[in-house]
Amino acid sequence: MAPEVALVTRGVELDVLGIGYDAVTDEQRAAVVAAHPRPDFKNGILAAFTEGIRDRPETTFGNVKADVLAHYVPGFERGDFVEVIKGSSWPE
Repeated sequence: MAPEVALVTRGVELDVLGIGYDAVTDEQRAAVVAAHPRPDFKNGILAAFTEGIRDRPETTFGNVKADVLAHYVPGFERGDFVEVIKGSSWPE
């Protein structure tokens, strides 16, 4: 993985998912949040994800977008990646 891609990935993982949260000190997190406040970040990013994919539910197949819609769009039904693979025409 290219260094730039790795850096952005780690940043998103930490910022959005909290992966590696404990590897960053309280002081470091405070400095970042002081420069880049996170008002209602969790709800805001989930709302942005929902709005970005609400009208394109077919794009959620096989990825985490389905989880967002399952929580925030009433009646959403996800595809089942495992069942598609199991039902494939490929011989066993």
